[in-house]
Amino acid sequence: MVGKAEDYAMSDELSIALVVLSYFMGSIPFGLLIGKKMGVDVRGVGSGNIGATNVARNLGKKVGALVLLLDALKAAIPTFAAKMLVSRGELSLEFLALVAIAAIIGHCYPVWLKFRGGKGVATSLGVFLVIDPSLAGIGVAIFAVLYLAFRTASIGSISAAVAFPVLLWLFERPLPLVQLGIVGAVIIVVKHRSNILRVFRGEENRV
Repeated sequence: MVGKAEDYAMSDELSIALVVLSYFMGSIPFGLLIGKKMGVDVRGVGSGNIGATNVARNLGKKVGALVLLLDALKAAIPTFAAKMLVSRGELSLEFLALVAIAAIIGHCYPVWLKFRGGKGVATSLGVFLVIDPSLAGIGVAIFAVLYLAFRTASIGSISAAVAFPVLLWLFERPLPLVQLGIVGAVIIVVKHRSNILRVFRGEENRV
């Protein structure tokens, strides 16, 4: 049960600082940094996206898997810290949701790259594996089934993203977490709008 704001030990300033820190952690462009280390600017190849899927297509699946892991971790770490503070009664669920969404926004709209970042799938995975591992597992299963059926990462990603807030609602998770799921799904769908058009045209790339 969520208490009143004054019931929590952390000051508003520290809570806001944690949200800001989460944004900047989320904005670390691992796909771009690793690509440049290998002599490739991933913004100039394939879809031009800095996320794991484009990295996998152009630098290999092992490198793509590494980027996916790092992109998930950079969101999971601040979310885990916030979750621990919630368990100790020092932070509200509302601020936990803000910390989590800040990491996703940081990845999708990093200030360092003129707000042109990734599509939020790996960072959302990192967030929800921390917040609700069991439902995140269902989301991963939805992605896997649809990916295997269509061999198209975007179909699995969008479907899992849209399904997740529904799962949170069906399993009666607290409202701030349902709202987090909705915001995350909206961001992922918006960032995949070009993929959606290509899917309908039958032109979407396969991994």
